[in-house]
Amino acid sequence: MSFCLEDANEIDGYNNEHFVTQHYLLRELAIHQSSQKSVEQREKLIMVIRGNDLPNWSNDNEQKQPTFDACLLSISTDETFSSSWYSMQLPEIEVLILNFRTRNYSLPKFMDKMDRLKVLIITNYGFHSTELSDFQLLGHLSSLKRIRLEHVSISFLSESTLQFRNLRKISLILCKIGETFRNCTVEYTYMFPNLVEIDIHCCSDLVELPEGLCDIICLEKLSITKCNDLDALPQRLGRLTNLEVLRLHSCTGLKGLPDSVGNLHKLRFLDISDCLFRSKLPTRIGELCGLEKLDMRGCQLRQLPQSVKDLGELKEVICDEDTVDLWEPFKIHLNNLKVTVL
Repeated sequence: MSFCLEDANEIDGYNNEHFVTQHYLLRELAIHQSSQKSVEQREKLIMVIRGNDLPNWSNDNEQKQPTFDACLLSISTDETFSSSWYSMQLPEIEVLILNFRTRNYSLPKFMDKMDRLKVLIITNYGFHSTELSDFQLLGHLSSLKRIRLEHVSISFLSESTLQFRNLRKISLILCKIGETFRNCTVEYTYMFPNLVEIDIHCCSDLVELPEGLCDIICLEKLSITKCNDLDALPQRLGRLTNLEVLRLHSCTGLKGLPDSVGNLHKLRFLDISDCLFRSKLPTRIGELCGLEKLDMRGCQLRQLPQSVKDLGELKEVICDEDTVDLWEPFKIHLNNLKVTVL
């Protein structure tokens, strides 16, 4: 049984604060229905491994090893698991979910045969950040489109020669990324030639965004939320000329936006809510000729630049009682503007 949640907003497509819950009885029913089929015929394989007690059907005898039809594989292991994998045959897998609790985790070597893998979700539920190894296995996965990493160190990227040719979205949640970004010597345009979305959330050691990320000109969505140590954005941000969504929610250490933001003519949604800006927005903000929605709750702005009167496509501004009056002088120029106070 699966659930689908459409984009919460047509412009920003932000679902991080919208939730779908599933009753545990429905979950158990779905697992029960799946278990009625033979293991080889199941559409979803769910493995919960305690210690190194792998299921009998995942044996290491290649002659007896069956081929599975599943398109989704979920593997959960505990802190005592030794990362010793059998060579399973899973050619149809499109979604792989790995849950674990160890400080060091080796990716399953059978991944390099998952030619149809599109989505990889890796989650560490332990107290300490995890170091991943054997990440080079992903270099063989030409169908991979989405990667989501939670509570892991991405140090493997600092000297990686991998190319994620068809990767469209990468999400980094509660990850250690600061040192890797500072020391990375690879070209992001080579590593992510077709990346359109980056989501960075609650990465506490992120102080600065690498200039090289601004060379990924195909990027359409950049979301950096609740990264409190981030104090500035690169001046080259304006190179992301295809950017449609820029979300900087609750980056409390951020001092402002670079002037080059005026080059983002395709930007439709800008979220600077709870960024504690105390100065005014960049003068070139009025050059955002495609901007339709601006969320500026909790910014503590004292004034707006005169150029905001040129935001002819602006339809909605979300602000609070302290900043709503700043928009009054500009309403005569912005006929379609709706100001929402929250």
